[in-house]
Amino acid sequence: MAPTSLMRSIKKDWQRQSQSESEDDDIVGKKDLMPFVFSQIGHNFVPLVVTMVGLPARGKTVLAYKIQQYLNWTNHKAKVFCVSSYRRKHIESYSSHDLFRKENREAAEIRQLSVQEAQEDATKWLQEGGDVAILDGTHITQERRKTVHDHFAKKMGFKVLFIECVCDDEMLIEKNVKEVLQFSKDYRNMSSEKALDDFHHKIEHYMEQHEPMKPKTDGYSYIKYLNAGEMLSTYRLNSPLQSEVLSFVSSFKPFSKTFYFSRHGESENNVLGRIGGDADLSVRGRTYAVALARYFNNEECLTGLRVWTSELKRTHQTVQGIQAPIETVSALNELYAGVCEGLSYEEMQDKFPQEFAWRDQDKLQYRYPWGESYVDIMNRLKPVLLELEGDMDNLLIVSHQAVLRCVLGYFMNKKHEELPYINVPLHTIIKLTVSGYKCKMEVIKLNIDCVDTYRMQPKNCSVNRTTDDALLTVPPHFENLSLWNRQSIIQL
Repeated sequence: MAPTSLMRSIKKDWQRQSQSESEDDDIVGKKDLMPFVFSQIGHNFVPLVVTMVGLPARGKTVLAYKIQQYLNWTNHKAKVFCVSSYRRKHIESYSSHDLFRKENREAAEIRQLSVQEAQEDATKWLQEGGDVAILDGTHITQERRKTVHDHFAKKMGFKVLFIECVCDDEMLIEKNVKEVLQFSKDYRNMSSEKALDDFHHKIEHYMEQHEPMKPKTDGYSYIKYLNAGEMLSTYRLNSPLQSEVLSFVSSFKPFSKTFYFSRHGESENNVLGRIGGDADLSVRGRTYAVALARYFNNEECLTGLRVWTSELKRTHQTVQGIQAPIETVSALNELYAGVCEGLSYEEMQDKFPQEFAWRDQDKLQYRYPWGESYVDIMNRLKPVLLELEGDMDNLLIVSHQAVLRCVLGYFMNKKHEELPYINVPLHTIIKLTVSGYKCKMEVIKLNIDCVDTYRMQPKNCSVNRTTDDALLTVPPHFENLSLWNRQSIIQL
């Protein structure tokens, strides 16, 4: 959690506690606590510059953007500065690999200018409050790396971490080449044969100038990323941010993978409009479980399917017919609503109107009394995300609305404040195909009726609002379960 977010959360909890205590409470030092707490918050780590190193088609750009994605998720301000993008501002139309010849002085000056512009923009961005700037370029000579280190470390006082992407696996290189040719703007107007030939010549030009890093001689903070994470080596990591980068890089495998996500089937609490709890599935929810099992058991292309669920009954009941290994993961449990567990929105407004208003004002950071917030879920999901960034494939996760909002928001690069309002309907399979740092989402709706649990943020979030305003966007639900006890509904 960012310092400002943590400060706001602590302040809100403290105010809530203060209001619940009587004025003659004799707890020692309670009124003196807040100044001390706030004085400890607001300290920022020294900014970090992550500098990618390596020949073309070694996976630098994919790794750079994935590091950015993960660090932004963990509430660090991270941004990639791609040297090629600056070069294209000066040379809009790419013609051939001659641009990268060592003896092409004019082109070398343009590329040097592009590197300097990326460096200057990264410096300005860090000075304005950024945490991690990621320089995506080749940086293949000792001179270029020394220039980067001298500017950022010696002149600016920032931390610098070099990540060298090395690959000696020819099959992996060819795979990376195909991905570059598919997505690079340089080759969008070339035939595939000409582009392939041109790119291989480009690699040869870079190899003529390439000077591999020597960590102990150079003395830089350093990570070597060999063959897409097959092996890692590190040297002189010396800051918390560098360690956080390492935790991601050591987990990340840049291979295409497919994930499936689904909420549990409709539960009895869903029917009644109650939040949280550990309710059983409704009859329609059990019908969805049958349909979900039929869908995945009939998918012949899903080799090695694995299933993860939360610890709650409704997820276990949803997957019980699926023919695949099933694991229980506690981090996938639904957001815990504390004293509001099992209440309907109407009951929460009646018993805790101020809490209900606070929640609508800042749903991301609001923490239920004795419960959790979306930020808490994001923190406990970090190990899950690192696992998914590894060599996982064909995985079905059956979990809960708030949890799946956070996981989907991560892969879809959503802003944090958007997470609590991502629509994840019941009785729906969401398929994510992840390739590099790009992600494709497909929605597969199974034809099983269910209630709609999606609630938009109301326009009036004031603590002084009327009950009608507070409940304006509450989705409809039923008063009892009697309508759903007919076993005939379970027939597909």
